Amino acid sequence: MNNTLISLDGLKKIFYTDEVETHALSNINMSIQKGDYVSISGPSGCGKSTLLSLLGLLDTPTEGNYILAGEDVSNISKNERARIRNQEIGFIFQSFNLISDLDVEENVELPLTYRNGLSGDQRKKMVREALEKVDMAHRTKHFPSQLSGGQQQRVAVARAIAGSPSIILADEPTGNLDTKNADAVMELLDQLHEQGSTICIVTHDPRSASRAMHNIELLDGAIIADKPLSVVREEPVMETAL
Repeated sequence: MNNTLISLDGLKKIFYTDEVETHALSNINMSIQKGDYVSISGPSGCGKSTLLSLLGLLDTPTEGNYILAGEDVSNISKNERARIRNQEIGFIFQSFNLISDLDVEENVELPLTYRNGLSGDQRKKMVREALEKVDMAHRTKHFPSQLSGGQQQRVAVARAIAGSPSIILADEPTGNLDTKNADAVMELLDQLHEQGSTICIVTHDPRSASRAMHNIELLDGAIIADKPLSVVREEPVMETAL
């Protein structure tokens, strides 16, 4: 039985501006298995966010193949990308990306409203279960401005998992949080992984990267290392500079 959820083969991304070519990603070959927990790390400008955008179908590769859940999504239409993204991928962003004039329940429910075949009662049930998982069910009628940063990120996690996506993509999920709230969010991701979620995070924080099963290191748009859990966990964790 094939357990591969994502497979990238020879993926390249080139940005063209004013006759200048910027090679953001070069010959990316990698796979993510169902139930995996992957971290992508590297210095600023190395291509981490570009790679996450391709994985999340927010952009298309210049060359190469991307297979997601057995389907070639390398060159599908914009509408098809949006449909698959809504069904298969849950996003967690550094800046939370909650809508200020929607309450917690409405923010979590919003992506579900774009899914065909879901009744209002079904959506409410999915939202309630997601908020319970992140311990925010008691805040359903609060607005983002009434929540702390850590609470907002918990709501963002609930929004990402409400639709039971095939994979959760997190872009610097602790970047705007203090150490205490950052640790709480990472513990929440650990719990979701233990419950069966497939997770891929982009992070500059070695402590966050070390929690993953695999750490993929990028440099100048290329993968320079793909270390399994045992190697990552055995290496000393460097504290980030203050």
